[in-house]
Amino acid sequence: MKIFFWLVLLVNLILVALWGAGAFNSAPVVLPQSELNAASIRLAGIAAEPTVAPVSTVHEVPEKIVPVSAVVSAVSAAPTVVAEANVPQVCMEWGEFSGAELARANKLLAGMSLGNKLSQRQTEQTNGYWVYIPPLKDKIAVTQKLAQLKARGVEDYFVVQDDTPLNNAISLGVFKTEDAAKKFLVELQGKGVRTALVGEKSGKLKSVAFIFNSIDHTSANRLGAMQKEFGDSLLKNVPCALTR
Repeated sequence: MKIFFWLVLLVNLILVALWGAGAFNSAPVVLPQSELNAASIRLAGIAAEPTVAPVSTVHEVPEKIVPVSAVVSAVSAAPTVVAEANVPQVCMEWGEFSGAELARANKLLAGMSLGNKLSQRQTEQTNGYWVYIPPLKDKIAVTQKLAQLKARGVEDYFVVQDDTPLNNAISLGVFKTEDAAKKFLVELQGKGVRTALVGEKSGKLKSVAFIFNSIDHTSANRLGAMQKEFGDSLLKNVPCALTR
């Protein structure tokens, strides 16, 4: 029994000696940070939690839904633009005019501002009719008669000055037909011109026809209304190729 006690005591002394010498103090192995795998680290006794995808804190704003009725209303409210090329165009001819009627027609057409859409075609004929005041005795009488005409609103006239029996006559208008001349004479009489006459006029009589190239229907309707003021004139549609 004593022998066993001393053996145990000897073993303990040996162990104490070895412990003091550092035989049991080996340094732990430390891995570099790059070799550590965080996914493989598990705490002892704690079950691994399932991986949950992070929840975004940004909330998407749903797209604004526009009612179909609002879209239809917006389309209906939009102005309709018609391309100029799709607007129907017409070409017309209006004539023929001379003398006072030509001057009056020119004045009316100037108010339409047609620009290069308006042109003229001139024709000549050997005989026609004119409204005139017979020859006066001298220039003083001519001057007095012109003053009377202006006072009555007549400003379109021409004084004949040549070595013929018609010298010092006053031409008030030249016309293609006798009916047109007589109609104009009635208008002058309504203004108080009593001495004017209608007569045949020999020689070249120039007349003018107006050509309207590619005008819109609004302008065409205005021309139709104007033509009624010139009963002997003719307003007609013509192929646009003939107006170019």
